Amino acid sequence: MLEQDNPQGVSQSSARELFGLSSEQLEPHLRRLADTLKTRRWMLTTAESCTGGMIAAACTDLAGSSDWFERGFVSYGNAAKTDMLGVPGMLILLHGAVSEPVVRAMATGAVLRSQAQVSIAVTGVAGPGGGTEAKPVGTVWFGWQVDGALHSEVVHFVGDRATVRTETLRHAIVRLNELMA
Repeated sequence: MLEQDNPQGVSQSSARELFGLSSEQLEPHLRRLADTLKTRRWMLTTAESCTGGMIAAACTDLAGSSDWFERGFVSYGNAAKTDMLGVPGMLILLHGAVSEPVVRAMATGAVLRSQAQVSIAVTGVAGPGGGTEAKPVGTVWFGWQVDGALHSEVVHFVGDRATVRTETLRHAIVRLNELMA
């Protein structure tokens, strides 16, 4: 499908499904995010661990995303969180990679290492392994920095690895829209 035949600017893959989410489940939230960021002349950056770049991919699946999406960091390993985002190694040692202090540092680091005013950061246990009693599979910490204000929360998703990751993607976008409203 050529872009000229597609006035909404949606690629063929997102018109059907993206990462297990139908276009109706994700696209309206992405369009709202894009419109808000463009109106404010802000750029978005992502810092992703458990999603491995899915949030950045969903954002850039929308045609014209270069107007509002600046860059994405995939910081899956602890060293990447430190090297790419400046997360202090001591935070990871004291709290673990899946924690509020680490996701807040990721969100802040992404903004500091980009030209963006807004960030989404996620770190979690997608499964099927890796969970503990304190941090079971499905535990995901979210961080958002919006024009200097830092927000964070934890969500416990139920489901397999694909479900945890797609629900993380969806929640990250939906909640950012709420924070920018």
